Amino acid sequence: MLNIVLFGPPGAGKGTQSERLIEKYGLIHLSTGDIFRANIKGETALGTLAKTFIDKGQLVPDEVTIGLLTSEVEKYEEPKGFIFDGFPRTTAQAKALDEYLNKKEKPISMMLALVVPEEELKSRLMERAKTSGRSDDADPAIIANRIETYKKETAPVADFYDAQNKYHKIDGVGSIDDIANRLVEAIG
Repeated sequence: MLNIVLFGPPGAGKGTQSERLIEKYGLIHLSTGDIFRANIKGETALGTLAKTFIDKGQLVPDEVTIGLLTSEVEKYEEPKGFIFDGFPRTTAQAKALDEYLNKKEKPISMMLALVVPEEELKSRLMERAKTSGRSDDADPAIIANRIETYKKETAPVADFYDAQNKYHKIDGVGSIDDIANRLVEAIG
């Protein structure tokens, strides 16, 4: 089983590259962002709660995110593997995910970290706001807060996987195909 944490700041291209990896390896894409947006659109209790944090550019609390993600994993009987996109976002989430997957004897195979300069991220997010209708991508203050939150709270998760020799740094700048080729090369 191939379980990949696709990692990087907002705007790094995780969603775009996930599509390529899903197609190539037959993996199931689990994006906390997509799961939250579906719950927000459906006006579920979780969606309403998550929206209060997302609208401020903050992370949704760990216990909410972990519960939601594990229930998503349980929906699949015999998957070839998963791409975790946007999760884990904290070391506590990484530890909880490891504990959960290790109990199932299906541990994380690797973390692929897309590295993109901050100015490029800001440019990509502003462009995405025009095409996707995501209001959280249109406000420079919220974008700056999301990037700072990533640096403070999420970036340390890389150390967690690096300590397990599962961390792979991937240059996230270039054409979509070039970046996808770098990811495939890292997977081996």
